[in-house]
Amino acid sequence: MLELNKSGTDPVEEAGRLLPTQRTGPHPATAERVPLRPYLITGAVLCGLYFLYSYLQYSRFGSPSWDLGIFEQEVRAYADLRAPIVDIKGPGYLILGDHFSPIVALLAPLYWLWPSAESLLFAQAAFFALGAVIVGRTTQQLLGGRSGLCVTVAYGLSWGIQEAVKSDFHEIAFAVPLLALVCRALLLKRWTAALLWSLPLVLVKEDLGATVAVVGFLLFVYGRRLQGALLAAFGVAAFVVTLMVLIPAASSAGTYDYWQKIDKNGEQDVSMLDSVLGVLNSSTKIEMLVFLIGITAFMALRSPLTLLIVPTLGWRLLSQDSNHWGMVWHYSAILMPVLFLAMADGVRRSRASNRPWLASYAKTVVPVSVAIAVAMTQHLPLRDLLRPDSYRTDARTEAARAALKAIPAGARVETDITLMAHLTSDRTVYWVGGAPGTAPDIVAINLDFGWSRPIQDPVAYAEQLHPEARYRLKHRGGSFVVMERTTPEPAEIPGVRAS
Repeated sequence: MLELNKSGTDPVEEAGRLLPTQRTGPHPATAERVPLRPYLITGAVLCGLYFLYSYLQYSRFGSPSWDLGIFEQEVRAYADLRAPIVDIKGPGYLILGDHFSPIVALLAPLYWLWPSAESLLFAQAAFFALGAVIVGRTTQQLLGGRSGLCVTVAYGLSWGIQEAVKSDFHEIAFAVPLLALVCRALLLKRWTAALLWSLPLVLVKEDLGATVAVVGFLLFVYGRRLQGALLAAFGVAAFVVTLMVLIPAASSAGTYDYWQKIDKNGEQDVSMLDSVLGVLNSSTKIEMLVFLIGITAFMALRSPLTLLIVPTLGWRLLSQDSNHWGMVWHYSAILMPVLFLAMADGVRRSRASNRPWLASYAKTVVPVSVAIAVAMTQHLPLRDLLRPDSYRTDARTEAARAALKAIPAGARVETDITLMAHLTSDRTVYWVGGAPGTAPDIVAINLDFGWSRPIQDPVAYAEQLHPEARYRLKHRGGSFVVMERTTPEPAEIPGVRAS
């Protein structure tokens, strides 16, 4: 596992490359001979599949969380050259005090052209597909033959990517191709490129500074001692400064809220020792680990690149939040490019093994990984693209569209997840129950959203949320109810600066 040296050769030389007599795949110098067009075509197909799924889910008002609305508010603010205020998290909430992801500002130009949550979904589909192109083409450069296109398909259909597509847009979409480029550079011994591609990761999410530090460690082991040491120091410094200084400075609470995911289980305090001892205390965690390595037919364990997944897995396993443990949501997407390129590296190393069974097994790994990906897809999101019902407009969708039409552009709206991402492009949107004292113009709710207690009187519920205002029923269709304020707007609205 993670074997850096099993011979009498110099450990630094062996860690960084195969010896000349051991090379069984194309030399990195032949990289320019690997055709690009087949990978671009495959990537375009994957991009189309990802976006089609995302679009159908969005158009059918099936967003699984409030995150798409949150990120659209953030990108919209950047596009308007404003501070990234996300009112869904709370009136006037500066999102950099929640997660540190300033890289999403790069989506502003796309949003100028396409001011909709759909533009974010398309961007994510393109980033994921780009990762597949990088992973596949690099694999062919390492292993030759048709292995590259096979791995492109296996990676493109992997459960980590599919679950991220289902979860709507997240900032980790930027990290997927960046990590693919980092791993590619390490495998092709392009050390400076590996360093440079890893630097932007600290702008994607606050925890990725630790991953950058591991890249530095690998560079150090591969013999680039100065570059590796400097990059590792930078990664650690970025991680500490972001969590201890930048996020608290932007947060109204003056702290990093997500520490509580590790040291609290509900209202109960959990010591760090208990968190560490409990990293494998759930069958859900063990299942996730098995399927993470299993999608590579366990060959990723033969590559040092696998160390790059440790920081992300570390905080997930330490977390007391069960959403972080399993195979759903978007958390595993950034692990996919690392694992599949580690698999390619493992195959390359194993081909030259003096263990006949391992060398023989290496020949089967790529087709096995494709078979695993295809077989698992029947239980994963993209299978829905084969179902005719996915393309039909049902009564619930029609009712949701009618509710949207009843909400005027420019209004301040308090709503739940169902309508949220359809309103954030041209309204000020609050999370239902999360904007006290604002007296929004509209309160729009889906009665079937899954409330802890059924809402019998929607108007009374709106006035319970905002006792400072009075509301009347404006529209009702299916399970969707739209209420408008009948009293004057408050002179001062929390989170809104007077003009």
